[in-house]
Amino acid sequence: MAEEEAKPLTYIPETILKKRKTNEEVALRRKAQLEQRKFANKKDKHEYIKKPEEFVKEFRYREVDLVRMKHRLKRKRPEMVTPKSKLLLIIRIQGKNDMHPAVRKTLYNLRLRKVFSAVFVKVNAGIIEKLQRVEPYVTYGYPNLKNVKELIQKKGFANIDKQRVPLTDNNVIEQALGKHGILCLEDIVHEIASVGPHFKEVNRFLWPFMLNKPVGGLKGLKKVYKEGGEAGNREDHINELIDKMN
Repeated sequence: MAEEEAKPLTYIPETILKKRKTNEEVALRRKAQLEQRKFANKKDKHEYIKKPEEFVKEFRYREVDLVRMKHRLKRKRPEMVTPKSKLLLIIRIQGKNDMHPAVRKTLYNLRLRKVFSAVFVKVNAGIIEKLQRVEPYVTYGYPNLKNVKELIQKKGFANIDKQRVPLTDNNVIEQALGKHGILCLEDIVHEIASVGPHFKEVNRFLWPFMLNKPVGGLKGLKKVYKEGGEAGNREDHINELIDKMN
């Protein structure tokens, strides 16, 4: 009887598997290049001594960042009080070394440690407050079903014991989420898109998505989207950006 009720396995198209394999190879090359740059940067840092005025300038930037964050928290955001959807995708679009530690901590709490990383979140009062704290550094909106599915298929990785594991085998999914009735990639897509009862567990299972830098880059980073910039709430227009970065 159990065998009759079991859900059929979902097979990922070969073209998507090939693209993901290519993406993994590119990621490994980039990681090697990054390690080389880190080594070179460490060597340079030993030879470079910061001037006192540079410390003062960096401190002032951080204090200004804190003041701006407090001002943003005082503003009312009626457009987010009654959201159009329970599901948001947040993309980190910039990051500075002179961010205030409180702002950086909020980005880390959202699992947005790198520029162009992205995460799904369920809208609630806590998320709205966090978005206000880090608004200049992120953009967000309501992803459609097509983009939810394509993001998970093309950029999806599992977080297994803090290791980034490709979602190429449904056994990995069943072992981690089978107790919640999540057995395959389609189940993950459905749970995220519908913000189902096990959204939290499934979302934590997914590693933050690493998106591509959009062609031509991003302009107007200091302005919010509704004023012609890139940051802040894009609502349904987030799907246009996802198409460029996926």
